[in-house]
Amino acid sequence: MQAYHDEEWGTPVHDDRTLFEFLTLEGAQAGLSWSTILNKRARYREVFAGFDPPRVARFTRPRIERALRDPGIVRNRLKVESTVSNARAFLDVQDKEGSFDAYLWGFVGGSPIRRRRLHPREVPATTTESDALSKDLKRRGFRFVGSTICYAYMQAVGLVNDHLATCFRWRELREGGGRGR
Repeated sequence: MQAYHDEEWGTPVHDDRTLFEFLTLEGAQAGLSWSTILNKRARYREVFAGFDPPRVARFTRPRIERALRDPGIVRNRLKVESTVSNARAFLDVQDKEGSFDAYLWGFVGGSPIRRRRLHPREVPATTTESDALSKDLKRRGFRFVGSTICYAYMQAVGLVNDHLATCFRWRELREGGGRGR
């Protein structure tokens, strides 16, 4: 968890495959702890073809059933099936928007939102941006993309810098750019 915090969480991501990975993992996390998902991340990569959206979009019913028997991932049928349908929707966004990256970053005007929070209790579960992202993803056929999941996703991939202002990562990421809010 510490390495994830220190090296990944909140760092702006512009790679579509990595964006798909985090979208999948955040959806899988619903109702569970992030540490549970992080501990299963390597196996998720194996089961879901390195999070390659075109490959995942082609998963057949037998492939989905094999995934559901794999103890290395969360074996929830709705979550596994949503990974496949989300891959198809992801490809549709890429086709229509040029990249998922361009689409996603449009929700924050192209640069990270920097918030100056001093206490964890100041960090919301949702925002107007996560509400808008959730609504649009659902409209496009994505599942497991409620506003709370979308906000966690936005934090994870750096659309929002929600490290506390006292955290060294807040300063590091701030120096990398972004807009205050």
